[in-house]
Amino acid sequence: MDDQSRLSVAVERHENMIIARPDGDIDLSVSPSLRATLADLHDETPDRIIMDLESVDYMDSSGIATLVESMQKARLAGHGFILCRVTERVRTVFEIANLDKIFTITGTVEEARIA
Repeated sequence: MDDQSRLSVAVERHENMIIARPDGDIDLSVSPSLRATLADLHDETPDRIIMDLESVDYMDSSGIATLVESMQKARLAGHGFILCRVTERVRTVFEIANLDKIFTITGTVEEARIA
């Protein structure tokens, strides 16, 4: 696997909350890795998972699908799945698909903690 097909995801745990911070573009080459990371986080049964997308400048449909799947898992498990600090380019994709109406999206991590 070359460097362009890797995605790093920093994970912080606070009480019963997880903050995941992917760093890099989310596309077809890294979506399976992100999906696996998110599945592992869901297995920890947190009250909420916060996806801090500040360091994601680009996301294609496979990345969006990964986040939709994760949000659905969270809802089925009865916990929150919140997006925060979404870059303008990525937010535009969510708005075009009307997913900004489906996801909880906040401007800061602090807002996501109480959303």
